[in-house]
Amino acid sequence: MGKISKYLPSAIMSTSVAAPLAYMAYMYQKDDRQKQHAILRNFPLLGRVRYVSEHVGPELRQYLFAEDNEGEPFSRLQFQNVVKAGKYNERLLGFGSDKDFEEEGYFIRNSLFPKLSTEMRVDNTEKTNTYKYIIDNEGLFSRKEHREEAQVDPYFLRDEDAIVLGEGRCRQPFHVKGQVGMSAMSYGALGERAITALSKGLAIAGGTWMNTGEGGISDHHLAGNADLMMQIGPGLFGVRTPAGEFSWEAFREKAEMEQVKAFEVKLAQGAKTRGGHLEGKKVTEEIARIRLIELGKTVNSPNRFVDYDSFPALFDFIEELREVGGKPVGMKIVVGDIESLAEMVQIMKESGKGPDFITIDGGEGGTGATYQELADSVGLPIMTALPIVDELLREYEIRDRVKLIASGKLITPDKAAIALAMGADLINIARGFMISVGCIMAEVCHTNTCPVGVATTDEKLQTGLIVDEKLYRVTNYVTSLRAGLFNVAAAAGVDSPVKLERRHLVYKDNQGRISSVDNMLQQIQG
Repeated sequence: MGKISKYLPSAIMSTSVAAPLAYMAYMYQKDDRQKQHAILRNFPLLGRVRYVSEHVGPELRQYLFAEDNEGEPFSRLQFQNVVKAGKYNERLLGFGSDKDFEEEGYFIRNSLFPKLSTEMRVDNTEKTNTYKYIIDNEGLFSRKEHREEAQVDPYFLRDEDAIVLGEGRCRQPFHVKGQVGMSAMSYGALGERAITALSKGLAIAGGTWMNTGEGGISDHHLAGNADLMMQIGPGLFGVRTPAGEFSWEAFREKAEMEQVKAFEVKLAQGAKTRGGHLEGKKVTEEIARIRLIELGKTVNSPNRFVDYDSFPALFDFIEELREVGGKPVGMKIVVGDIESLAEMVQIMKESGKGPDFITIDGGEGGTGATYQELADSVGLPIMTALPIVDELLREYEIRDRVKLIASGKLITPDKAAIALAMGADLINIARGFMISVGCIMAEVCHTNTCPVGVATTDEKLQTGLIVDEKLYRVTNYVTSLRAGLFNVAAAAGVDSPVKLERRHLVYKDNQGRISSVDNMLQQIQG
């Protein structure tokens, strides 16, 4: 025993040195003999530094090296603004803006005589019960904070200002008292905890909606009793027969659900103008039941509706959906082919048919999985696409019967207000809501390995997302956005954000020259 005690320290010391050296020698040999990577073959072991740096590069840039206004798809400041609004119900900043005012972009034209708060047409009659965090003490290495109950103003539109989808065109039009809702996100793309937190948080906020995404209506979408827009994609998930054809029986079942307020036919999505693919291993019993597909079988959905390849055929389908369901029917598009868009609006005018609302997704819109060439280069950005559609509807004098919903990185009140002024009636947001339930922009949505349990169905990863904590961040985020819209409206000299128009915007280029949206439209149209 004495000898063992005597030699044990030196043995441990020898092992601690020999083991790493042996491992390094093994890796050196492995790198030297492999044929896949030239850098490792030419510089065994040392070449691995490159791959390690490449792997952690996004995190290093996001946390250490990126400036506050840098980073994509959202800058650090944009990300923080969403987090602060959700967690602390706080949007105030000190010292001034960090925005680069030399850059080109749209600005709100402020009035010399802004509206007083008492002059605003806002409905804050009933307060919203929520929770928010309060920072007690914050040091370099620690932060002490607590969560407390709070009553906040909901910032509803007044009844007479509410946006109505399908007014005069269907039996059950959808009245919306807030201009911000959740864009399409399917169960499967997001996990059940994220969907549930969003559903409950949106329901508490009220005056908003939740788009189910093309994956159908899950129990998690229904969990909070929020108003739903059911999206119908080319895969017909949730409204299909076993053979993959449209099922009017399944559609009637969905239309009879009280929570379902409207339907959206999806023609395209900003970053994903393609069909979908769902591996059979992901088609669980629950997914199969929701989507009405076969358990364990791989499903490929086409990039357009197989039976509707012309506007007349599509509009006949929409008319029948509206007649059978009794609820508003819209469609989601990405703007690129302006000539085809003009043809569409002309047919809507001449036939009296068509959607009750059009969701315009900018090319910069997000998705859980797509290809670089589609995400980067297909479809116009929302700030260009939106006024084009608005102008075409005005030109054919059908703007009053068609509401416009805009989406595409509109996660802060100023961006949303600019979209409203450009012609949108409502705003769809997806990634802002993902951030509100914990998304850290790891950009691994397509791998099912989201480290914060948002864009994953992995049960272990989802344990980090606590529904009862995150749902109030959703509530606070929505109400903060609505409050911000009223702030901008007041600054522009109007008493409600529904009154924001093109005249409230000005475009400044990088030389300091300014122009109106109308001038921009003239340049676009040639």
